[in-house]
Amino acid sequence: MRISLANSGSLLGWVAVLLLTTVSFSVATSNAQSTDDCVDSLQCESSWIGMSDSERETVFAFAEDYKAFIHKARTELSFVAEAVAFAEQNGFEELTSSTDIVPGKKIYEVNRDRTISLLVIGEDAIQDGFHIIGSHIDSPRLELKGRPLYADSEFALFQTNYHGGIKYHQWTNLPLALMGRIDKKDGTSVQVSVGLDADDPIFMIPELSPHVDRSRNSQALADFMTPEDLDPVIGHIPDEDGGDVADQVLAYLSEEYGVTRADLVSAELSLVPAGAPRDMGFDRGLIAAYGQDDRLASYAAMRAVAEIDYPEKTTMAFLVDNEEVGNRNNTGAHSDYFADLLSRLLYVQLEGDYREPLFRSALRQTKFISIDVNPGINPMNPGVWESGNAPKLGYGVNLKLYGQGNTANSEFVAWTRQLLDSNDVPWQTVTYKVGVGGGGTIGGEFSAQNIEVIDFGVPLLSIHTPYAVSSKVDVYSLYQAALAFYSYSD
Repeated sequence: MRISLANSGSLLGWVAVLLLTTVSFSVATSNAQSTDDCVDSLQCESSWIGMSDSERETVFAFAEDYKAFIHKARTELSFVAEAVAFAEQNGFEELTSSTDIVPGKKIYEVNRDRTISLLVIGEDAIQDGFHIIGSHIDSPRLELKGRPLYADSEFALFQTNYHGGIKYHQWTNLPLALMGRIDKKDGTSVQVSVGLDADDPIFMIPELSPHVDRSRNSQALADFMTPEDLDPVIGHIPDEDGGDVADQVLAYLSEEYGVTRADLVSAELSLVPAGAPRDMGFDRGLIAAYGQDDRLASYAAMRAVAEIDYPEKTTMAFLVDNEEVGNRNNTGAHSDYFADLLSRLLYVQLEGDYREPLFRSALRQTKFISIDVNPGINPMNPGVWESGNAPKLGYGVNLKLYGQGNTANSEFVAWTRQLLDSNDVPWQTVTYKVGVGGGGTIGGEFSAQNIEVIDFGVPLLSIHTPYAVSSKVDVYSLYQAALAFYSYSD
């Protein structure tokens, strides 16, 4: 089957997707990818080459929507809140015990405010399998310790820990925003967001100036800045009643949020870069933004599933927490939440005639694309890549071919190639230098459940830094790939 993707934001594109007709026309990035030379020999050009003005406008408009979303969705808590609003605006209803599981039904479910699933029920029975795109919505960041507030050298500071892999020195001299929630003993929660608005104060971890740190220049980078040094300044005005400046901050928190020092023990507060997503380069072809690992993939999957109405297979965007720390906790991919959700859907559709073999059948017949970004070739140090198997910004999505038993089986890779090529979606491959690079995704958690899983990516520069860099055309290509996958019919 072949569907239109380039103009999916237009009326014609919407009709094509809604009716799943067999319309064939060129997408924004088909000019180089559709040639036999590219498809068969992988001698491809940048997706930007040959693009028409209208196609470029489509790519740039999609990028603006993406930037606006991730500006607010800085943590898993804020992502889920924004995703719920998006889902309800696009006709999704929250899953309840009385929800009818019928073809075309759009539903969502939130797990503990930190993961979200968006589904469109398909024509086939649920035990015949799903088409699922999974990604994670947490990103590397700093988070407050349980007793964070202290004073030093007449400054108030927060004690922090880190979430995910970071280079410590990159988080200094950087405007930071504080986001999250404080849960109190009475069952109420206080939402916190300080630093994103232009009128908000920001926080910062001040580094030493070059005038006084010459003795440290010979130190190894790992010794130059340690995790315990990542404490931001949060206050400066002394307490006129004789207390330290930390007491002033505590008084402010009490007045503004009605919380005590002890309430911070049951808080989930994160420090994230405060700057807004920005275009990068004179040509504005790149996006510099915090949290593109992996909210880029999550946004593309969410946008695509919202445009599906009556799929053959039930489609699902499964967006989870805690990938950056090993898929842990009951909101990470390693939990039983996915199996719990699937079994409940089966129970409802089968009107209570639930049996374990039907659940196992659904897993076995499911196709799952695990999408996580990966480092693209960096002009500052291209030698860290083996260039023949390295992804380049502007060349589309990439299929991750890890080797060593971690790659999808060859028949599923071939199926994926056919899906992408038949819909003119540009793609490339990625394999790290042997024994040098690496990284995890949520994919392994689902292949262990006898699901057919393949890992996708989009190449970025500066992953796990405060500002990663993506190509707008790759973001759009990933959305195209997701839409093609959700729309596929045998």
